[in-house]
Amino acid sequence: MTSDPHVLLEKGAPEALEVTEAAREAEWHHPSFIGELFMGRLRTDLIIPYPEQPDEDRQIGDAFLATLEAFLRKRIDPDEIDRTGEIPAEVLQGLAKLGCFGMKIPKAYGGLGLSQTNYNRAICLLGSYCGSTTVWLSAHQSIGAPQPLMLFGTEEQKRKYLPRLAQGTISAFALTEPDVGSDPANMLTIAAPTKDGAAYLLTGEKLWCTNGPVAEVVVVMARTPSVAVGGRERKQITAFIVEKSMPGFEVVHRCEFMGLKGIQNGVLRFTNIRVPKENILWGPGLGLKLALVTLNAGRIAIPAGCVGTAKRCLQSTRAWAKERKQWGGPIGKHEAVAVKIGDMAATTIAMDAMVWLASAMVDRKTTDIRLEAAMAKLFCSEACWRIVDDTVQIRGGRGYETARSLRARGEAALPVERIMRDSRINLIIEGTSDIMRLFIAREALDAHMRAVADLLNPRTPPPAKAKTALAAALRYALWYPQQWLSWSGWPKHQALGPRLGGHLRFIERTSHRLALALFHAAMRHQMRLAYRQQLLGRLVDIGGDLFAMAAACAKAHAMVRLQPSEQSPVELADLFCRLAKRRIALAFAQLHRNDDRTSYRMAQDVLNGRMAWLEEGIV
Repeated sequence: MTSDPHVLLEKGAPEALEVTEAAREAEWHHPSFIGELFMGRLRTDLIIPYPEQPDEDRQIGDAFLATLEAFLRKRIDPDEIDRTGEIPAEVLQGLAKLGCFGMKIPKAYGGLGLSQTNYNRAICLLGSYCGSTTVWLSAHQSIGAPQPLMLFGTEEQKRKYLPRLAQGTISAFALTEPDVGSDPANMLTIAAPTKDGAAYLLTGEKLWCTNGPVAEVVVVMARTPSVAVGGRERKQITAFIVEKSMPGFEVVHRCEFMGLKGIQNGVLRFTNIRVPKENILWGPGLGLKLALVTLNAGRIAIPAGCVGTAKRCLQSTRAWAKERKQWGGPIGKHEAVAVKIGDMAATTIAMDAMVWLASAMVDRKTTDIRLEAAMAKLFCSEACWRIVDDTVQIRGGRGYETARSLRARGEAALPVERIMRDSRINLIIEGTSDIMRLFIAREALDAHMRAVADLLNPRTPPPAKAKTALAAALRYALWYPQQWLSWSGWPKHQALGPRLGGHLRFIERTSHRLALALFHAAMRHQMRLAYRQQLLGRLVDIGGDLFAMAAACAKAHAMVRLQPSEQSPVELADLFCRLAKRRIALAFAQLHRNDDRTSYRMAQDVLNGRMAWLEEGIV
C-alpha cells in the first residue's frame, strides 16, 4: 500500500483536470466580493449599501407572485403529487398560461422578462410549497435550453426556440452519463460530422436528465473530433440543440428518487440522430465551457428555493414549539429546543441575505458572480438541510409521520417528512457539495495561478520563466506584508454600529488570515493542491461563513435604516456572526491538526477488505 494517500487519485486525473481547466472562464471582467475576500481584501463597496430592489421591478414581482401564489393554493396539491408521482396536465397548462415557463425569457421572445431577483422570488415561493413543481420550472429555465440559448444562441436560434419554450415547451440539459458521470475527459456520447459537413450523427446515452422524459428540446453535450493544441490532442465537447422529434431520440427510463416524486427525470438514448450543424450552441468545442457558464448563471435558483424551504420550516417550528407542551411548559421554553430555533432563525437571515445579494449582483451586471453563485448554492443547500433536520427533530414523531397520515387521524397535515425527502437533493444537484468546494477553491486560487502559471508549466522557456518569476516576486513583495500589516481594528466600519461594525472588522482580519492560509497551502503543495480536498474544503467553508456574515450584516443594517425601531435584524445577524466565528475558529485549527491521512488510510483498508469483520452479523 502506498504511503501517499493521494497517489491513486492522481493516476488518470490530469487529463480530466486539463479538459476542465481549458473550459473554465479564464477572464474576470468584473470584481468578485468572494474572490477579493480570498485575496485578503474586504470590498464593502460591493455589498454596502445593501442593494435594494428598484420599486418598479418590485411592483412587477409583487403582481406576478400574487397571481402565482393564488394558483398554487387553488390548483396544486403537493402531497397528492408526492403520492401519485405526477403533476396533472391541466396544472402544467395553467402554469404555462401564467408564463411560468418563460419567467426569465425576454419579452421580445414571448417571455415575462423577469429580473433575476423576481425570478428567484418566484422560486423561493415555490420552494416553500412544492419541491416537485419548483424543479419542473427551475430545471427548464435555470439549466434547461432557455439559459444557454439566451447566453450563447444565435439570433436565429433564439427566434426559433425561445417563443416555444416560453409558451410551455419543456426543455432539459443532458450532460451526465451512466458510466462516467460528468467527467468530461471520458464522455462517451459522440457526435460525428457527416461527410457533407452539413450535420452531425449523435450517438450515446445520458443519465439523470431532469425534465428529460417529457422534454421536447434538449441541450446535449457530446464529444466531437479532437483538435491539436500545442502539438497535443485536446478533446472537444460541443453542445447541440436536439429535438425529441428527431429520429433516434429515445426515452429509456424514468428514474425514481427518495423525494421530488413528481419530477420527470430519466435516461435518454440517442442513436445516430442527425443534428444539423446549425443546432450547435456557441461553437464546436465550447460545450463544456457553455455548461459551466450556464450553471454559474442558473445555480442561484437552488439557494432561492432553499430560502423558501427554510422559511417554511421556521414558520412550522415556531408554531409547534409554542403549542406543544412537555414537562410543564411549551417545548420552545426548553433550552435544547430553543437553541435550535435561535440557530434556525439566525441561519435563515444569512441565507436570505446571500440569495438576494447575489440576485442583485446578477441584475446589476457589475460583479462577476461565479463565486457568489457557487457559494450561495453550497452554503444554503447545507444550511437548509440542517434546518429541515432540526424541524423534524423538534416535531418528533409528527415530523417523521407523513402529512397524509397526520390528516387521516385529524391532526394538522404539515409535510415535514416530505420536505426532508425533497430537500436532500439540494446537496447533490447542479454540483455536489464536494464538487462545489473544489470549484470555489480553484476560482479562489485563480489570481495566484495566473501570477505563477508560467513557472509551473514545464513547457515554458527559461527566459519567460525568469520574467514571470521577477514579476511574481515584485507582486508578492507588496502583497504578502499587506496581509500582516493591514489595519483591521477600531474605528473601521463604525458606520454599521458597534455590533455589526465589530463583525465587519473580524471579517476583514480573517480575510487576511484566510488569504495567507490559501497562499501557504499553494506554495507547499503546488500542483498537488487539487488533491488536498479536505484542506481546500475547510478554507472554502471559512470563506462561505465570511460571505454569509458580510451579507447578513449588510442586510440587517439596511433593514434597520428603513425601520430604526425594529432591531431584531441586527440581533439575528449578530447571533449568526457569533455562531459563524466559532465554526471559523474550528476550521482554522483543523488546517494543521486533523486526522485526514489516517482516515484516508483506514478507508483504503476498508475498501481492500481488511475491515470486513465489521460487516459480520448482518443479513
